[in-house]
Amino acid sequence: MTEKKINILLVEDHEFTRMGLALKIENTPKYNLIAQATDGAQGVMMASKYNPDVILMDIGLPKMDGISATKKIKEELKLDCSILMFTSRDSKEDIFASFKAGADGYIMKGSSGENLINAIDTVATKSAWIDSQIARVVLSSIQNDNENQSQTKNQKDANKKYGLTKKELEVLSLIVDGLSNQEISQKLVVSISTTKAHVHNILQKLYLTDRTKAAIVALKEGLV
Repeated sequence: MTEKKINILLVEDHEFTRMGLALKIENTPKYNLIAQATDGAQGVMMASKYNPDVILMDIGLPKMDGISATKKIKEELKLDCSILMFTSRDSKEDIFASFKAGADGYIMKGSSGENLINAIDTVATKSAWIDSQIARVVLSSIQNDNENQSQTKNQKDANKKYGLTKKELEVLSLIVDGLSNQEISQKLVVSISTTKAHVHNILQKLYLTDRTKAAIVALKEGLV
């Protein structure tokens, strides 16, 4: 039985970047590039028309930026697609705004082809993706904002309202680093079912439904 291909909409205004991404997608057998857009408004229109599985979305787009386009697709069109932000912007404001708008993943331009494929595959399964490079940028920013405070005290104070166990905090830290359940299991030398149980408990305690939001909350709240 032939494996179902992942239908991808590419939204990127820079011609050479778009051409390179399109070539990469077209040369990956499990992907189907169904459309390309050169601005945010066109991206929204094509998302509505083609209903892709994954949208690869730049942020700095003309007419409508990628964050606004993401919000429109998720909140107004209510499409059941995954949106992966693919951008050169690494400010915490853009990162937080993207996830608040409904993005399912965030990856930097310049990432390896393998990393991009992993990100697309992950969000295509309705799982969240956060680039470890992005996680470190946000964490570093938060730590700089609080450099005069004790990190240990911050973690304890932040965790009071969530009640995460020591092991759950350890797992959460690895989620922030972008590790998959399999990679976490290998890192902690535990079974995959044990890791899944920890992740489930973490999401319940944080009142969240996916890993990316958990990573963002962990960074914003100073849990890791």
